[in-house]
Amino acid sequence: MGAEALPRNIEIAPAAPPPPPLVLGLQPAALIDHVARVDWSLLDQIPGDRGGSIPVAIEELEHILREVETHMITSPDNASPIKTIAGGSVANTIRGLSAGFGVSCGIIGAYGDDDEGKLFVSNMGFCGVNLSRLRRKIGPTGQCVCLVDALGNRTMRPCLSSAVKVQANELINEDFKGSKWLVMRYGIFNIEVIQAAIRIAKQEGLCVSLDLASFEMVRNFRLPLLQLLESGDIDLCFANEDEAVELLRGEQKVDPEAALEFLAKHCNWAVVTLGSNGCIAKDKKEIVRVPAIGEANATDATGAGDLFASGFLYGLVKGLTLEECCKMGACSGGSVVRSLGGEVTPENRQWMYKQLQVKGLPVPEIRN
Repeated sequence: MGAEALPRNIEIAPAAPPPPPLVLGLQPAALIDHVARVDWSLLDQIPGDRGGSIPVAIEELEHILREVETHMITSPDNASPIKTIAGGSVANTIRGLSAGFGVSCGIIGAYGDDDEGKLFVSNMGFCGVNLSRLRRKIGPTGQCVCLVDALGNRTMRPCLSSAVKVQANELINEDFKGSKWLVMRYGIFNIEVIQAAIRIAKQEGLCVSLDLASFEMVRNFRLPLLQLLESGDIDLCFANEDEAVELLRGEQKVDPEAALEFLAKHCNWAVVTLGSNGCIAKDKKEIVRVPAIGEANATDATGAGDLFASGFLYGLVKGLTLEECCKMGACSGGSVVRSLGGEVTPENRQWMYKQLQVKGLPVPEIRN
């Protein structure tokens, strides 16, 4: 017998498009971090408060990078004077969620047509982050110098004034459709795009997470921040102890607990991280306090709050209790401080999984 003829009119269905990312990060300007351990004498030369984050011009950023060479603290694990990786608070959180917890994530923003832009795309893509909402533009990519002192405290000097970024009028509903969470960082220079993103996110049914960025940002631009919080559109808010104090500046009671109460009036979940003292958190049912994990081995605090947010968000996505979310955050934040930069190394990720096991918390199943 001859071969049977294939039935006619059979069409091969096109491959279904990938589902939208569960968590979206809004970082209007892509950013490259230059992380280095330096002595205090360099920090004394730099304008602004030590431990904070204030913007600098490109000339100042380049000057600081040159000075790093003569002020670097050497150590056995410091093969290169400067560690250069994709950075920015939101990128750190999204990358941590994707690479460390296996959560499908995407990022909204723009990167430049330069080597820094290529590095950002390569690093985030390698970590499994969906880049389809990331726009390529002609111009420079943002950069930030992260100076880490002998105690592991970091001082940030970002250069974003000329960096390409996504604008409010470029955001469309399709960017957000089908996702569940939008992760953002407060910043007055991005206030219009933040407001536009929140508006569309709420139209599409997303929950919104906001990080308070830095104590200088809260101090200098407190009113627009209060307006964001009082809008009722922020579902989850993260603040560190310094930001919490600045938030209530001038009030009768100024401490992390009071700030937590204030944030919880406006958000479903409020978290204040306390460094080596762990964190306090509140939702509509309870207040919890959870100790820090891994602080004794801290090398660099860069990204500690960002990766805490990764773990906490993973807990929320998985339906864990508030205390369990905080413990997930503590394990995640504790993993990143064990080496330079805001990205968790494979070795420290394994350390984190071991901590999760010890505490009886779910260990993520990571796709290879």
